[in-house]
Amino acid sequence: MTGVLILLKILGLEITDEQIQEMEANLKNIDYSLAAAEEKKRRHDVMAHVHTFGVCCPKAAPIIHLGATSCYVGDNTLARCIERLSGFAEKNKSIPTLGYTHFQPAQLTTVGKRASLWLSDLLMDLRNLTRARDDLRFRGVKGTTGTQASFLTLFDGDHDKVEQLDQLVTEMAGFKSHYIVTGQTYSRKVDLDCLSALGSLGASVHKRCTDVRLLANQKEIEEPFEKDQIGSSAMPYKRNPMRSERCCSLARHLMVLVGDAQQTAATQWLERTLDDSANRRISLAEAFLTADILLSTLQNVSEGLIVYPKVIDRHIRQELPFMASENIIMAMVKAGGNRQECHEKIRVLSQESGAVVKEQGGDNDLVDRIKNCRYFAPIHNQLDVILDASTFVGRAPQQVSKFIKEEVEPVLIPFKWDLRSKSSIDV
Repeated sequence: MTGVLILLKILGLEITDEQIQEMEANLKNIDYSLAAAEEKKRRHDVMAHVHTFGVCCPKAAPIIHLGATSCYVGDNTLARCIERLSGFAEKNKSIPTLGYTHFQPAQLTTVGKRASLWLSDLLMDLRNLTRARDDLRFRGVKGTTGTQASFLTLFDGDHDKVEQLDQLVTEMAGFKSHYIVTGQTYSRKVDLDCLSALGSLGASVHKRCTDVRLLANQKEIEEPFEKDQIGSSAMPYKRNPMRSERCCSLARHLMVLVGDAQQTAATQWLERTLDDSANRRISLAEAFLTADILLSTLQNVSEGLIVYPKVIDRHIRQELPFMASENIIMAMVKAGGNRQECHEKIRVLSQESGAVVKEQGGDNDLVDRIKNCRYFAPIHNQLDVILDASTFVGRAPQQVSKFIKEEVEPVLIPFKWDLRSKSSIDV
């Protein structure tokens, strides 16, 4: 506020250096008891502090809050998560793993390719947050209903000085530009824009950490687990994914805060109403604080993800024989077999093997059944090649490398100075 008064003085208003110095000398001299009493009396938080500050600064009291409205007065962890996850994706780009649709085994993908999908979402979030930040403009010096009438009066009708003040205050606040038109406040759509970007980030983190929790159940991937960490007070063998669970919990809170901004933006009457104030003080602060701790925890998870290739391979071997049935049919056709006849043989053996898995709880024995069937003798020596999991992942490894080189690395360049910092959160 003293900065604005200095500008008003420069632009010709009768404000003394002594008044400004008195205010600057008492910035931390706050009588909280008096402020509380003033707020109880006046039912206005900003004016309570204006009167309290006036007691500390009797010479400056006449100019405190000059020409302003209370709303005028009141109003690189993600990059590290992306960098850590890109390293994980590149390292594991060629490890085959079961891909799922409907949470049912589908076709193979790779561990790194799945991580690149998480990574792609985070890149979208970085773009959204960057755009929302870059789109921010300063409200500027607009007065009670946004008309700048009080400042025009102060400058005796000099429009140029009002515009100079608007620009100078904008620059002093660190903004490149200000809104030309506002009501008493900047549009609450601005808050909605910011919280929408944060809420979208919450959705990305929730999806990714849910995936980690599902994979932890399969014992394929785990979040970091400390040497002396206890997973359960009752079940000492458990390794619960508590960090990912915490992320999902916080992410849900972050996502629902967007609804606050939507409702607030939708219910602003005419030039403004005050039912936004109490909500914004909670929802905006909580959104940024929640996003901060969410990303700090996510960075910690990203720095210590553990992959269990042998478990992954065992799961593949349970499903791959079914997935490879078309390849087996094609190999038989090339060896002179009849496609329809081969299809029927595979169908019968698959059903028998499926019954072993589902009804008896046994392992998938389709390959053994094929090896023991004389009909498939022409391709028995090809089965190891046909069932090589790496041949079922398509271009997943190449996709990951290209994605990281062309989309991830360029985005991280502005953040390289701070990418090495480890997560400071004590989890």
